[in-house]
Amino acid sequence: MITKEYKDLAKWALQYALDKGCSDARVSVYTGTDASFEYRDEQLDRLEQSSENGMSIQLFVDDRFSSYSTNRLDKKELEKFISNGIATTRYLAPDKFRKLADPKRLYKGDGKGLNIYDGEVEKVSVDDKLALIKNCVNEVYKTDARIISVTAGYSDGASDSYVVASNGFEGESETTYFSLSAETSMKGEGDARPSSGWYDSTVFWKDLQKKGIGKESYDRTLRKLGQEKINTGVYKMILDNTTINRMLSPLVSALYGNAIQQKSSFLIDKLGQKIISDKITLMDDPHIKGARGARWFDGEGVATKKSNIIENGVLNMYFIDTYYAGKLGVEPTIQSPSIQTLKLGNRNFDQMLASLDKGIWVTGFNGGNSNSTTGDFSFGIEGFLIENGKAVKPLNEMNITGNLLTLWQNVLEIGNDPRTVSSQRIPSILFDAVNFSGK
Repeated sequence: MITKEYKDLAKWALQYALDKGCSDARVSVYTGTDASFEYRDEQLDRLEQSSENGMSIQLFVDDRFSSYSTNRLDKKELEKFISNGIATTRYLAPDKFRKLADPKRLYKGDGKGLNIYDGEVEKVSVDDKLALIKNCVNEVYKTDARIISVTAGYSDGASDSYVVASNGFEGESETTYFSLSAETSMKGEGDARPSSGWYDSTVFWKDLQKKGIGKESYDRTLRKLGQEKINTGVYKMILDNTTINRMLSPLVSALYGNAIQQKSSFLIDKLGQKIISDKITLMDDPHIKGARGARWFDGEGVATKKSNIIENGVLNMYFIDTYYAGKLGVEPTIQSPSIQTLKLGNRNFDQMLASLDKGIWVTGFNGGNSNSTTGDFSFGIEGFLIENGKAVKPLNEMNITGNLLTLWQNVLEIGNDPRTVSSQRIPSILFDAVNFSGK
């Protein structure tokens, strides 16, 4: 929790910046703690704990803009820090589009109600954390002679911030997270050394999966043994809820104002047009209680709201903040999405897989890239050949190629099984006619 002392210091710094010549300013004070532990095979391999307190300040001076941060929160130090920052800012080139957000668009609540902070983050002992990752390793270590190593990691953290700005914004937020992961590597045929992992991440300690993470990482590695290529061809492709975001993220990235303004987006001038399958309704749902990514306001202090980014395949909005709205001569929307969700289908991954006559289940991506200007992509993949609803052969050293718009136009089915470990809550999806290159 940000103390009254820190809040008063932020308000003082804001007024000091204005008195020293800023036309506008924005001040944030923040505190945070992080802990990270790693257990490899039979010994503790890494232990890190940190805490921080600091202030960041954005200065708007004669159509010029700069941003600075410091952890020296003494008024005398801050006076010099802010004065020097203002003097330095005056050397920058003017940019008339650098402004704070319109006050009418700002969030005006008290920051409470999202339920994304767990006080247990301060109570879980180091012994409990170490026991958790040691048990995670012991679920599988030495159970199979082919195992090379098993690594388990635990991390948690809390972050609190308070922001005040000269456009009238005042906002506070506090969040926590807990994460447990494991990775297993094994001896395969010849020089092959397949590995795979699994993890869980939650806002609340009580919700964290504390058993089975190590076993899942082992099972996911075990099924990779004997990987090979199959013939180049056009196949149906199914992506589960752990891999689908790799193909969604480049599509969402093309919606940001900087990409639009810099002509580096393949979705320029597509607003209001049908760009992908009408099966896709992609939403930004920022107020899901207890969810990773939930928030009342964006980085500018603009109030968030539930929105359809893409509705039945039609593009409804870009992510345009105040700066890029000015550069583009359009109305601003929101700086970035909060929690991405899809309108769900009727079946989960297992049900979709069981109905697939022939196709490829992609379980991971190995390198590659997508062209932000054209939407063309090429990614290395691994996974399984699917025949008659069953995984019959593990695959690797293959590639998928194509165009993101074509790929998303060829959606056959949306699943109903999103994971909740991140702010991208996207379910499994089945695609038609994907180009795979193999042997």
